[in-house]
Amino acid sequence: MLDLSFDLAALAEFYAGGGDPRAVAAEALRRARALEANNAWILLRDEFDVLADAGRLIGRDPASLPLYGVPFAVKDNIDVADLPTTAACPEFAYVPAEDAASVAVLREAGAILIGKANLDQFATGLVGARSPYGPGRNPFDPAYVSGGSSSGSAIAVSAGAVSFSLGTDTAGSGRVPAAFCNIVGWKGSLGLVSPRGVVPACRSLDCVTVFALSCADAAAVAAVAGRYDAAEPFSRQAPAAPPGLPGWGSLRLGVPRPQDLAFFDNPYTPGLFEAAMRRCQALGATLVEVDLQPFLAAARLLYDGPWVAERTAAVGAFLAENPVAGHPVVRDIVEGGHRHSAVDAFQASYALRALARQVAPVWDKVDAILTPTAGTIHRIDAVEADPVRLNSQLGYYTNFMNLLDYAAVAVPAGFQPDGLPFGVTLFAPAFHDAALLSLGGALHAAVGVPMGATNRPLPAMSGATGTALAADRIELAVFGAHMRGLPLSGDLAGRGGRLIGEIETAPRYRLYALDRLDPPRPGLLRRESGGAGIAGELWELPASALGGFMAGIAAPMAIGKVELADGRWVTGFLCEAHAAAAAPDITDSGGWRQWLGQVAVVG
Repeated sequence: MLDLSFDLAALAEFYAGGGDPRAVAAEALRRARALEANNAWILLRDEFDVLADAGRLIGRDPASLPLYGVPFAVKDNIDVADLPTTAACPEFAYVPAEDAASVAVLREAGAILIGKANLDQFATGLVGARSPYGPGRNPFDPAYVSGGSSSGSAIAVSAGAVSFSLGTDTAGSGRVPAAFCNIVGWKGSLGLVSPRGVVPACRSLDCVTVFALSCADAAAVAAVAGRYDAAEPFSRQAPAAPPGLPGWGSLRLGVPRPQDLAFFDNPYTPGLFEAAMRRCQALGATLVEVDLQPFLAAARLLYDGPWVAERTAAVGAFLAENPVAGHPVVRDIVEGGHRHSAVDAFQASYALRALARQVAPVWDKVDAILTPTAGTIHRIDAVEADPVRLNSQLGYYTNFMNLLDYAAVAVPAGFQPDGLPFGVTLFAPAFHDAALLSLGGALHAAVGVPMGATNRPLPAMSGATGTALAADRIELAVFGAHMRGLPLSGDLAGRGGRLIGEIETAPRYRLYALDRLDPPRPGLLRRESGGAGIAGELWELPASALGGFMAGIAAPMAIGKVELADGRWVTGFLCEAHAAAAAPDITDSGGWRQWLGQVAVVG
């Protein structure tokens, strides 16, 4: 038994001290098996296979892989090669030949897959109680729902069995389970994580999401998973310099008008949301009331309108051919799509366009918006007795976000007196993911709750506020376009970054010109022989900003540990080895700035 937190900071320290990833993998499996009563899993991988994956990391430099030896889980509507994908319907099961795009990049980055997690069947539900594998039981009280549809994914992270998990989100399934399990849920901008290899619910709206113990961990995973996928029509390329948001000290934070708030007779959650708003003010935000009604009108289109027919397009034919398959509530929802015509679809799309135009001016008044993630939480027996109405209550604050193309992060916000968690969500227009994760990290730290159901404190690295003290800063080594005066340096400065000075690596690195990137930048790779010292700059960032910054880093760039000429190891930019294979080796120039000078002279 390994007494180790599975947050990324703790794992990095463990591996830096020579820890064995096979020990972590074995402990993850032990913890995963202990969740049998919670119905967290549909399938755990064979121990031999898991330990073999971990064994293949032996001898690799942990700094060379951004997720070296990190255990994770995936929702079982996401493909894993040679494992059945059930979408919580055994009759539907098939065995894919390859990993989903999101799973493939995570495994390439060193993450170790532990198993496939339970879900509301066909990702249809926000309760986690619509599965033939049993209802996902809340890790804080098994009589209550864990949230859905990504129930098992959230339970596994909350219990500390894995460091992170993948879920999916169409109507709130990557956020509601986070709130109910006291963890972070990142629902990225549409298409930021490729949905290739995912059983669709509403294909035009589905997002692959990340559950993690902290916003910093979610950001680190997002930095790997958020890779553009040219083979997937719904994948979108993130901007080279994603839009930022003001820090907490100057943030205009929208909050719902009192008449728009709904807590569904829960006596505790109104006070918890009030406390969350006060916490935001203490961090420096200015609260601005916004009219939530147009957002809620958009939300009603999701289930009351023809978008339900997307679910019919996804699995309707299967359910029609297999009349005994399918959870009764899920079957009714999917079959309901046949009631809508093509005319309905166009009319609803026009209505959504009008509502999007109506809410657009809100973003001239606020930078981000805060809502409860869910107004209440329900017992499993209550949900089973009244499945549709109670499920609908849980989507009150979530159903509109994918329709309106928002990015969101759900963070813990305290506990009810009965010990059940409560959460809030920060959201903003598409591609503000990195900035939201940074804000969310500070808000999560301010509430002072342990990580998930582990009783372990949030690491200090995730515990910064937007007004970080000098001691609460992280050093970051940069070697390319983020250096002062170059195209991306404003991204560091805009996050509170400060230049410390010039540096040089130990003579163990090669530098490559990745000129296909926009803007062009170099890739740094460590070589045990034949390397050289490479010039760069050392910056420092508020700890709260680092996770959000990392979320905006697109492949083939990566963050790892870099050895400096003076023997120190610092966090810094590296690149994936495959990207350097076809790129010009510019090591002899001594650094990126010097290379640019040489190119300018030649040109």
